[in-house]
Amino acid sequence: MREEFPIFQAHPELIYLDSAATAQKPRCVIDALTKFYSEEYATVHRAIYRHAVHAGQAYHDAREAAARFLNADWDEIVFTRGTTDGINLVAKSYGRTHLQEGDEILISEMEHHSNLVPWQILAKKTGAILRYIPMNEQGVLEWEGTIRPRTKIVAV
Repeated sequence: MREEFPIFQAHPELIYLDSAATAQKPRCVIDALTKFYSEEYATVHRAIYRHAVHAGQAYHDAREAAARFLNADWDEIVFTRGTTDGINLVAKSYGRTHLQEGDEILISEMEHHSNLVPWQILAKKTGAILRYIPMNEQGVLEWEGTIRPRTKIVAV
C-alpha cells in the first residue's frame, strides 16, 4: 500500500501517524483532484452550466456512496475538510444547542488534541461535565458503566 503514496516514495523512512489531522493522499486521489481542479472545477448545486451540473452530480453520487457504505440515508452524510473540522462542527453546532449544565461529554483518555480541546471548551461554555473512558494496561477502553443517563455526547 505504501507504493500508492508519493510521499513514501520520496521519504521511504517516514512513518506517518497524523492522518486524522492531515491525511497523506494516494496517487489516485492526487490525480483525481488535479483533473478536477484543472478541468472540472465548478460550484456545487448553485448553477446550471454544464460543469456545475456535473460537479453537483459528482457530489451527490459521493454522498450516496458514503451513505450506502455506512448504511445511512444520504441526507445524514455531511462532508467536512477533515476529522478536526467535523469534530468542531459537531461541538459548535449540536453541542452548543443541545447540552445543558450537568450533561456529560464522554471521551477516552488517549484522545488527540483535536478531540479534546473542543469538548473542553464546550463543557466550560455549557456547564457540561467532560468525562474520560479509562483504559486498561493493554490500551483497551473499559466501557462498563461509562455511559449514563446524562451522557449526551460520546466522541472516541
